[in-house]
Amino acid sequence: MVTSILNRFTGAGLSVGLLLMVYWLTAVAGGPVAQARAARILSLPVAKLFYVGLVIAFSYHLIAGIRHLVWDTGRGLEKSQARRSAWWVAAASVALMLVIIYCAWLGGGHPR
Repeated sequence: MVTSILNRFTGAGLSVGLLLMVYWLTAVAGGPVAQARAARILSLPVAKLFYVGLVIAFSYHLIAGIRHLVWDTGRGLEKSQARRSAWWVAAASVALMLVIIYCAWLGGGHPR
């Protein structure tokens, strides 16, 4: 039950992140002044914290969505299997989150 609720919350969080992306795209289309203002706003520390939250939400939502696709085939629906797959969802989403954060912020995501 917890994984289902978390999947819904992460989906809602990703929707908020989509609004942030729309803001960025409209700023880019608005010209250099709007783009510079958006760059200042979107590079604030609180925005970076929000990005980390979006990475967590994306990772969890993706892995939980794959679990639901497996369930749609009729597999893994027994209570013990669902409980075990919930732990796999948690572990795989943490692993994916760490890979994304490493690639984006630590592993060469910035020009040298």
